Amino acid sequence: MLTEVVSLANALWAGLHARTLLVGAVVFLLFAVFKKRRPKNYPPGPWPLPVLGNLFEVNLEDSHLDVQKLVKKYGNVLSLDFGNVSSVLITGLPLIKEVLSQTDQFFLHRPVTPLRERIFRGNGLIMSNGQIWKEQRRFTLTTLRNFGLGRKSLEERIQEEAYHLVEAIKEENGQPFNPHFKINNAVSNIICSITFGERFEYQDAQFQELLKLLDEVTFLEASRFCQVSSHLLYAVSLLVCCFKIHLFWRTQHLCLYVVLRMEPEPHTCQLSFTDKNASSFDEENLICSTLDLFFAGTETTSTTLRWGLLYMALYPEVQEKVHAEIDRVLGQWQQPSMAAREFMPYTNAVIHEVQRMGNIIPLNVPREVVVDTTLDGYYLPKGTMILTNLTALHKDPNEWATPDTFNPEHFLENGQFKKKECFLPFSMGKRGCLGEQLAKTELFIFFTSFLQKFTFKPPDNEKLSLEFRMGLTVSPVSHHICAIPRG
Repeated sequence: MLTEVVSLANALWAGLHARTLLVGAVVFLLFAVFKKRRPKNYPPGPWPLPVLGNLFEVNLEDSHLDVQKLVKKYGNVLSLDFGNVSSVLITGLPLIKEVLSQTDQFFLHRPVTPLRERIFRGNGLIMSNGQIWKEQRRFTLTTLRNFGLGRKSLEERIQEEAYHLVEAIKEENGQPFNPHFKINNAVSNIICSITFGERFEYQDAQFQELLKLLDEVTFLEASRFCQVSSHLLYAVSLLVCCFKIHLFWRTQHLCLYVVLRMEPEPHTCQLSFTDKNASSFDEENLICSTLDLFFAGTETTSTTLRWGLLYMALYPEVQEKVHAEIDRVLGQWQQPSMAAREFMPYTNAVIHEVQRMGNIIPLNVPREVVVDTTLDGYYLPKGTMILTNLTALHKDPNEWATPDTFNPEHFLENGQFKKKECFLPFSMGKRGCLGEQLAKTELFIFFTSFLQKFTFKPPDNEKLSLEFRMGLTVSPVSHHICAIPRG
C-alpha cells in the first residue's frame, strides 16, 4: 500500500511543471502574508484584494465620482484599502466636522506614503507631522504675517501682479491662447514676492521649467501607475521612486537656483524668525517647505482661476452679470480691492460657485488616525488613513438647489452674499489651509481684474468642455480660450 502511495505521489510530482508549483507557492504566500483580517466593528466596505486592496474597485481617472456609488452601498463611513494602506472615507457634514475639528487631535496627522517618505523624509509643511509640522507651520504663518498677510501691502502686490497678467493677456490680441502657465506664473509670483522678495517675468525660461515640472509631478503622483506600483513589490516601487526623485530633485535644484539668485537680505530677514531651539530648520526643510508653498500657493489658486475663466466662457449670461456689477461698482479703471468685495455680492458668489463646481481637492488632503479610536460607533485602528468626502458635501441635493449645475444663486439670498456651512474648499480645523486668506484675496482680485478688462469666449474652432484631468488636484484639460478686450 505504501509503495502504491509513493508511486502515485511520484507520478503527480512528475506531472506538475516546476513553474506551476512556483506560481502556486507565490499565490499562497501572497494570500498568507497580505490577506488582512478586519478588526471587530471595522467600517464596512468592499473586500480588498491581496496586495492591491481596492485599487481596481474605483476608476482613478474619476475616483471622486466613482466612489460615490460605494457610499450609497456601504454608508457614510466606508472602508477602502489602497494597496496595503487602510483608509476610511467619511461622508456627511456632521462626521466631517467631527474629524476635521477634533479637539483631542485623534485625526491630526498626515499619512505618508513610501514614495513621499523617501523623497521628503518627513520634512516640509503639508505632509509633515508632530514637532516638525508645528515648527514649520508656525514659521510660515509668522513669515506670511510679517510680509503683509491681512494687510494692504500684500493686497497691493496682488493688484500689481494682476496688472502684469492683464497686460500679458492683452498681447494675445483676442486670439485663442492657453491660459495655464500665464496664470500659474502670476499666482506663483505672489509666493515668490513673499518668499524671495521679487517676481519673475512670464518669459523667464528657468521659472517656466519649474512650473512645468511641478505640473508634471502633480499629475504623476495621482496616476494609476504610480498608485499601483507604490503598493506592489519593493523593486517596482523603487523604480518609480527613482523616476520621481529625479523629477523632484530637478525641481529642488531649480528652487535653489531661484533662492541663490535673490539678494541675501530678504532671506536673512525671513530666517530671523526661526526659533534657535527648534529642531527642523535646515536647508532640506527649507527646500521642502518652499516646494510645498509653491504647490499649495500656486497649483490650487491657479487651477481655480482656470476653472473660473472656463465657466465664464461656457456661461455667457453669468459673465454678463459679473461685467454689469464690475462696471457699476468699479468702472473700467478702478483697481479691484477687497474693500470693494462687500459691494459685489454677485461676483463673490460666482467665485464661490467656481470653487464648488471646480471641486479641485475632491476628497480633501488625507488625515491619519493618531491612536486607536472610534467614529460613529466604528473602530478605527491607529494608522488608518482618513479621507473626507468634499465631493458629496459640495453636491448634496439637500444643501444645493441645483447641485450638478453652475448656479451662483447658491451663494445669494435676497441679492446679498450668503455663506454656506457645507462649503469647505479650504478644509477646516488645525490642519486646514493656512493660506486661506491669501487665496481668497488672490481669487477675488485676479478674477475681478480679468472680467473688468476682458470678455472670455470659446475659440471658433474649439469646443470647450468641463472635462478634467485628475492629478493631486482636479484641473481642466488643456484648452484654449479667447480674451476679447472690453471697452
